[in-house]
This record gives sequence, C-alpha cells and structure tokens, in this order.
Amino acid sequence: MAGFVLRTHHLTKRYGRLTAVDDLTLDVPAGEVFGFLGPNGAGKSTTIRMLLGLARPTAGHASIAGVDAADTARAHRHLAYVPADVALWPRLTGAEILHLLAATGPGTDLGYRDELIGRFELDTSKPARTYSTGNRQKIALVAAFATRAPLLIMDEPTSGLDPLMEREFRTAVREARDRGQTVFLSSHQLAEVEAVCDRVGILRAGRLVEVASVPQLRALHRAEVTVAYTGAAPALDAVPGIDGLADGGDGRLRFALTGPPAPALRALAGAEVTAFTVREPSLEEMFLDYYGAEQGR
Repeated sequence: MAGFVLRTHHLTKRYGRLTAVDDLTLDVPAGEVFGFLGPNGAGKSTTIRMLLGLARPTAGHASIAGVDAADTARAHRHLAYVPADVALWPRLTGAEILHLLAATGPGTDLGYRDELIGRFELDTSKPARTYSTGNRQKIALVAAFATRAPLLIMDEPTSGLDPLMEREFRTAVREARDRGQTVFLSSHQLAEVEAVCDRVGILRAGRLVEVASVPQLRALHRAEVTVAYTGAAPALDAVPGIDGLADGGDGRLRFALTGPPAPALRALAGAEVTAFTVREPSLEEMFLDYYGAEQGR
C-alpha cells in the first residue's frame, strides 16, 4: 500500500487537568519500522489506545490506512495488534486460538504462520491456561506476523521472550518490512529498537521531542573522540563542534564532537596524529540525554 499507513494530526488526550498526549502529529509510511520510545507515563499507551479506537481523542484525529481510527470496525481490518500483556482464552489450545484469530482478522498466510510456530518453538497443542508469559506473547506475535494487515502495532512485544526468541522477533520484523508492512513498535528495549527501526520518535510528557532515523539522531548528539599524537598538541580550542576538550598529558586528547566532523579533521590534519577513534552514542545514551535530568542522572 502506497502512502502513509498511520497518520495522526494534532492528536490530544486530556484526563481532567492531566494532558496524557499533547498535539501529536506523525506520519508513518508503508514499509517502515517506526520505534516509539518514552518512559512510563510519557503517553505511549494512551497514543496506542487512540490508534486502536479504544480511547476517544480530546482533540485531533488518527487514521489507519486512510480510515478514521474511531471507525474501529473498518480500521481494524487494516491492522494487527500485539499488547504488552497478552490475555488468551484459557481453555482453548494455542492452535484453536490461532485459528480463531485467523478467521476474524484481516487475512492470514497459513504457510508462514506454520513456519513461525516452528521458529518460535511454540507448542500449540496445549491449552492457553498452561502457557507462560513468554508463550502467550508468542501466540500474539505469530498471529500478528502471519497476517497481511498493512499495519502491525506492537506494545512492548518481546516481554517474556528469551534472547533467542528476541532474535526471531527481529527477523520477523524485517520480513514484515520486506513485504511492505508497517510496524509501529513501542518499546523500552532500546537495543531492539536500534536494531530494527528505520525511524524513532521520542515521546516526553505527551509530546514528541524528536522524530528521526537512528543515524540522524546520532548526528544531533555528541560523539566521544580520542586522539593520540606525538609532538605538539593540535590546537582545537576554537574549533566548532568540539566541547569538553581534555589533554591528559599522555599524548592523548579527548573531546566531545557535535555535528559535522570536517572542522575537527582539518584542525588535526597538520598534527602528528597516530590514532583517531570515535565512539558514537548508543540509542540508550541519546534517550538518557532527553530524560536524564528529570530522572536524577
């Protein structure tokens, strides 16, 4: 499906004096994996509830594949949802639940579903009441990934999964993207988001503070640079983008670099540099840049 599969326009939700989601405008195109990040209370779950039509916006609106999210009967034909805490019919087996979900959903690739059951090592012959948290999560993931819905909304989808199954999850996300499906992934697992997402939105107190690709986000934040040299120390004090310059007197300089590296490289070109290393910030470090102060870092 061409165009934008998920759109929000000035989406706002207030509960009395509390503004849970504030003026959220976002476009997510077909075939993109979009990471939705924020701490507890940032408004992620409220946003998802409005996307699913389970909560009515105070202002603004959301649409799924061109359908108003408030029209749940039509909008839900275009999406599959994996909640953070999966509840299943306790007396039905895994196979019966998957059959029921396939019969009521937007269409299922049964061959791919069977492949996913094997890859996620899921025993579908057991009743759901015997399933662990991780196995309940696997049922929801298999059902969602096997659909051909244009949009997959996933809220903390890997809770309860072991590292091997997390790897299978990441593979399934990439396969969904390759088929042209859109994945909207709300997660606290920053390494997971960094591994699979094309773009990331960071939510703070109900407002988007940044929407960018992971490389673009990194470019907005500091990289840690270490330079080893012989002879006279290079003059870097007035170079744009360099901050926190430290010379330990051991033939090494350390500094933080923001923005394009060209000015720093030009300043180093005339020095006798023997080693130059750059460590880019992880998504987790960038995330803490937004929240560290208010969380007492």
